[in-house]
Formats: sequence, C-alpha cells, structure tokens
Amino acid sequence: MTRTLISGAAKGAAGGALATAAMSTVMLAGERAGLMGDQPPKRIVRSLLPGSRHRRKPGEGVLGTVAHFGFGIASGALFGALARRRRVPLGVAYGLAIWLVSYAGWVPKVATLPPIHRDRPGRPVVMAAGHVVYGAALACALNRWDRRR
Repeated sequence: MTRTLISGAAKGAAGGALATAAMSTVMLAGERAGLMGDQPPKRIVRSLLPGSRHRRKPGEGVLGTVAHFGFGIASGALFGALARRRRVPLGVAYGLAIWLVSYAGWVPKVATLPPIHRDRPGRPVVMAAGHVVYGAALACALNRWDRRR
C-alpha cells in the first residue's frame, strides 16, 4: 500500500510537471491574445514579496514560473497518490477544482487578483481552459505510464 502510494505520487509529480508545461502554453497564448494581463503566478509571487503588492519586483517572473511548476508538481503528486482510476474526465474535474478553489478562494486573499466573477473578461476563460488542459494532460501521462508496467 505505501509503496503504491509513493509510486503513484512520484508518477503524479512527473505528470504534474508535464501538465504544468502544457497549461503554461495555454496561459502564454492567452497573454499573447491580450486576454490575461499579468500572469497569475507572477502576480501571486509579487504580492508575497516584500514591498508594495502593486509594484513590479525584480525576479518575479522567474519566481512565478518556479512557484507555478512547484504547485503543479505537488498537485500532480496528490492526484497520482490518491486517484486509483485516472480517467481523463476525472483529471479534467481535478484541474477545474484546483482552479475554482484557487481563484474563487485563496488567490484573491493573497494576491492582487480579483475573484473569478470580478476579473477581466478574458482571464477566467483562459485560466479555466489552462486547468482543463492541466487535468487532461496529467491523467493522460499517468495512464500512459501505467500501461507500460
């Protein structure tokens, strides 16, 4: 049981890294289309660094990327450890749940981002799509690795 849990978490962490890369592609496309403004991970890090929450800070982009991948890897590890059946619809639901809990809950309290219902029109759509891609990519990666056993 413990070995399966650890193995699932390790695979989930690797899948979380791949899924975060796929999600980041959606977020960058949304930014290039003018739908995003600043990337949320960068805004979250900016708000946690010393100084004004509203002023740009050196290194916030790199730290935002590191934090985003760290969160994606940890979330993937949790999914890999706990989800016995890794169907793509479950992965998509997991990705959307992360988005809702984050952007309707803790993110507006920590960062200078408004809750989903008050955010700029394009960002919630891009972020929801990115989290769908995250969940689907995570489930697909885990399913592929499970079939190789």
